[in-house]
Amino acid sequence: MQPTLTEDLAARFADIALGHVTREYPNKPDHVLAGPQDARTPSELHPVFYGSYDWHSCVHSHWMLAYLLRRFPGIAPAARIEQLFDEHYVPAKIAVECAYLAQPTARGFKRPYGWGWLLKLASELAQHSDARWSNAMAPLAETFAQRYRDFLPLATYPVRVGTHFNTAFGLRMAADYAQATSDTALAELLLSTASRWYGDDTDCPAWGEPSGDDFQSSALIEAECMRRLLPPDEFVSWLDRFLPRIASREPATLFRPASVSDRTDGKIAHLDGLNLSRAWCWRSIASSLPEGDARRIAALQAADEHLALGLPHVAGDYMGEHWLASFAVLALEA
Repeated sequence: MQPTLTEDLAARFADIALGHVTREYPNKPDHVLAGPQDARTPSELHPVFYGSYDWHSCVHSHWMLAYLLRRFPGIAPAARIEQLFDEHYVPAKIAVECAYLAQPTARGFKRPYGWGWLLKLASELAQHSDARWSNAMAPLAETFAQRYRDFLPLATYPVRVGTHFNTAFGLRMAADYAQATSDTALAELLLSTASRWYGDDTDCPAWGEPSGDDFQSSALIEAECMRRLLPPDEFVSWLDRFLPRIASREPATLFRPASVSDRTDGKIAHLDGLNLSRAWCWRSIASSLPEGDARRIAALQAADEHLALGLPHVAGDYMGEHWLASFAVLALEA
């Protein structure tokens, strides 16, 4: 039986996130100082997303909390989640986040990982029956949507790494926002960019996976990006070319979970995330394939194997605890 997200597990994940989204320190800011006046605390720079060790982890922890609240409205921490959002998603605080992005030194801030996660959060809030939080977030979401519109035509090449700079991840997450807001022009831009970057890729060897600090599979997140953006029939045809030997569990490295030697090391701890994000991608890819297809069976088996190693380590050392639960939810709900 495949692992699933239960209400008890959702409550545990929510408690983990609530324990760090307002924890300001330790903090790893992605901040350029143009002068001494820019030496400010995380909460001064980012009054909404100052916790969780870094801005992007705080954003995707907020996404997870919003998702769990909608998925399980009666969840035990529901009132605490609502209070958090009521206190943070207010125009004055969102305006400070927007003003930060307007500075010339912030042009590349969190590109594309944080961009994608912020739009993923916005797409989730848009699905809540109460529009207050979504309306408050709208100016910040539109700022990042415009960054995609400005940047993608300039991005001649994709970035094929297993970390924050991976461009396939950014496109995949932005696709949910384009759908939630009925932004067909943005959706078309995402699709045309993915087709330009990845449409001709064939027989992926995945020979560089995993590297020592990967938390994504550059091969599988590319496949998940194309699954999300392409029409179903076109995706299956593309997958036949891109990963033609899934049924025989090749390339073998994509089916072999990563080994994590030191969870107190922030970079090595990324490999727990790799196991969870691979599980997400394998489950999503499997969903596009027919029942009984040998590729679907292999993909689901790989997902289960990666989940079995990743789920026990969602909490423990703060280097993983401040972000891993989000990827666990992606995997369990794929």
